[in-house]
Amino acid sequence: MTDGLEIRPVRGIGDITAGDDLASQIADAAPWLADGDVLVVTSKIVSKAEGRLVEVPADGPEREEARAAALVSETARVVAQRGPTTIVQTHHGFVMAAAGIDASNVDKTHLVLLPVDPDESARKLRADFKARGLGVSVIVSDTMGRTWRNGLTDVALGAAGIEPFRDHRGETDPYGNELQITQMAIIDELAAAGELVKGKCDQVPVAVVRGLGTPSSDGAGAVALLRDAESDMFSLGTAEARAAGLRDAAVLPDGSQLALPGTAVDPAAVSRALSTVAELLAHGTEVTPAEVFPGNGATAALHVACPGNSPAAFMRLGADVHRLRVALAAEGIPSVPLPHDDGVRLDLSGS
Repeated sequence: MTDGLEIRPVRGIGDITAGDDLASQIADAAPWLADGDVLVVTSKIVSKAEGRLVEVPADGPEREEARAAALVSETARVVAQRGPTTIVQTHHGFVMAAAGIDASNVDKTHLVLLPVDPDESARKLRADFKARGLGVSVIVSDTMGRTWRNGLTDVALGAAGIEPFRDHRGETDPYGNELQITQMAIIDELAAAGELVKGKCDQVPVAVVRGLGTPSSDGAGAVALLRDAESDMFSLGTAEARAAGLRDAAVLPDGSQLALPGTAVDPAAVSRALSTVAELLAHGTEVTPAEVFPGNGATAALHVACPGNSPAAFMRLGADVHRLRVALAAEGIPSVPLPHDDGVRLDLSGS
């Protein structure tokens, strides 16, 4: 808990070029810096100092081609595309528009890429200030959009001298409830606060937050904020999710996945699955309940039949059965196809 924070802009930092000493530039522009201050430094000036620039034509289709090539080089995977907007995961693990490549606040013949290792950039800048006798923390920030929310905000790409989280897990709230998942992303909050005094057109690339407390060791860095693939419920873009679904449909397993035979099936889910394929089934294919669960009357099995016994009829039957099994699987209902008189019986189980 702090008594309050002060956020101050650092004005007067000139244009940064490759090889510049950022600590010197910032210290000269802010002689009032003190131990315990948190520097929120726009990633763009870090990238410029580190020479993370790509030369491109000033205009014309060649410029767009060069920008597209830069995007490819900075992309680990494409998450989503719509119109001119491409959301990608960078090699750092950040998910952001255009891999963070920026054409603002730089001459028209260059694009600015993100720092190669923003955490290392923050550690180096902090060490440079320490060599000057100042114990400060450093956050390297950049602007991002947020899923499901309009507008932009600054977030932390790199950090040193400050822990990325304020972890409340295990604490008790005023009502006696134990907090179990509350981890505040402190460095993101400070990055956004710093943007309030920096702005995009004022050429103020550094803000100072004062009052948070004495800097710690380098800390875990901003990399700790990246959610791993196993716990990321939204890691796939639309196209990726659709492709993954089609692959799952292609390898939909038989019998072994019917783990709990006889468990209740949601009748509404079966109805939705049937509605999904209703307009796609071959002419003459009929799907009827073959059995119900005792007690709740839910469908326990379906009978899929089609007229005729020619090879073509059997091919249509197989295709229809697979469509129905995929639709059922999408509703969380495993099924086992079994031969049955003039068609196929699908035994169902709740998941």
